[in-house]
Amino acid sequence: MTAQLEYPDLQDSEALLSVQGLWKVFGPKSGRVPYRPELAAMSRARLLEQTGCTAAVRDLSFDVAPGEVFVVMGLSGSGKSTLVRCLTRLIEPTAGSIVFEGEDIRAADEKRLRTLRRSKFSMVFQHFGLLPHRKVIDNVSYGLEVRGESKPDRRRRAQEVIDLVGLTGNEQFYPEQLSGGMQQRVGLARALANDPDVLLFDEPFSALDPLIRREMQTEVVRLHREVGKTMVFITHDLSEALKLGDRILLMRDGAAVQLGTGDELVGAPADDYVREFVRDVPRADVLTLRWIVRQPRSGEELSGLELGPDVLVREATRQVLESGHPVKVVSDGQLLGVIGDEEILAVVADRDTTPSPVRASPHSARTGEGAVS
Repeated sequence: MTAQLEYPDLQDSEALLSVQGLWKVFGPKSGRVPYRPELAAMSRARLLEQTGCTAAVRDLSFDVAPGEVFVVMGLSGSGKSTLVRCLTRLIEPTAGSIVFEGEDIRAADEKRLRTLRRSKFSMVFQHFGLLPHRKVIDNVSYGLEVRGESKPDRRRRAQEVIDLVGLTGNEQFYPEQLSGGMQQRVGLARALANDPDVLLFDEPFSALDPLIRREMQTEVVRLHREVGKTMVFITHDLSEALKLGDRILLMRDGAAVQLGTGDELVGAPADDYVREFVRDVPRADVLTLRWIVRQPRSGEELSGLELGPDVLVREATRQVLESGHPVKVVSDGQLLGVIGDEEILAVVADRDTTPSPVRASPHSARTGEGAVS
């Protein structure tokens, strides 16, 4: 079951990456599982018991739009890391299609696959994967060296991305001389150096301490804003997913549970599993005014402050409570409704009374765009 709204800036544009009916099954005669309904319908535990096979990825379908940060989230064993490796066939899928820029990646031969991996995709891993005997600038330029670019060209490009990720002055250090966060910046710079169309992140910050992890999350947000790369980001951390993702795919036992924006997962969980998953999220930090707007009541004053539908509840709380009367919610000059003390306090108190959101002009729920001073 998927709870999903219309966001034309993400979902109606032509997909850069389209995944349809993707399976990855490990075990004897694994290829039969996706094509035999009685096996495909089995739970993971029963399938393992009956056939000795494990369905790590189970019938997944989704599109990733150009420039989108698409987050895949789930607990350990949910299949998210297997999924991201299937996208570039580091792990060979069992069934389904992976179409990138109109090309079926599953049909690519080894030569074409190497070209795609070198020029179109770059991956950032959890454990950095840096070469210990190479200095920072040589680690960053390694992919360009493999691609056959001249030393002056690869040094110039490496320096550009080193500056971009905030490592200026560390070019001649070895990995062991850097902190964990700085090592991960080297990995990020190396991924960016190839100028890929898609950046794939496999839980890249899991090994970092909380403070450095938050710094790196902020760095990814900044880099996305500056370079606009399409990103597929794997994480088990809900707060990380909410901070980074335009949309989030929540997985369980290899299958999709819900696909939507962060506020959709929090405001309209598809089932009890998602509801429990997001239970501790402060709703005021995620939900926008579009989720709690109501129609004006007879006799209510409709003058004064206006706010946009994509302003976070947290950001609007003080203004609404101090206004003395309901605040108008307006999008492109159209009155969508009003917000009063009652609606604001219900969310701040984490009372789960959120109705379906009104549809307005699409913006990222993270930006707080639309506020009128």
